[in-house]
Amino acid sequence: QLQLVESGGGSVQPGDSLTLLCSASGTTFSSSTIGWFRQAPGKDREFVGAISWTGRSTYYADPVKGRFTFSRDNAKKTVFLQMNSLKPADTAIYSCASGRPYTSGGRDPKNYIYWGQGTQVTISS
Repeated sequence: QLQLVESGGGSVQPGDSLTLLCSASGTTFSSSTIGWFRQAPGKDREFVGAISWTGRSTYYADPVKGRFTFSRDNAKKTVFLQMNSLKPADTAIYSCASGRPYTSGGRDPKNYIYWGQGTQVTISS
């Protein structure tokens, strides 16, 4: 079993940067793909991207490609989401989720079995 906690959210201006953390406790972190999702008010949950359990493979949704970067430190059981050039459209609650061990996860939230509580990111001038 895995427990996930997001942190690092906040309110920033357009063009600013933020780094979100997904911190885990449990035994399967280093063998689990971690996905990031976001949900804006009144909208469906949206896949942001994912990082494989080794960290060697990353996947990004089109709206964030070139601006967001995933990395992970398995020794510290932490995944990082570096967000640059933030836009008002990035405003949402961001959540990380863990796939089943040694599976890719993908875009479908149903493939992720453990979820954090989310952290609010607000971009406004």
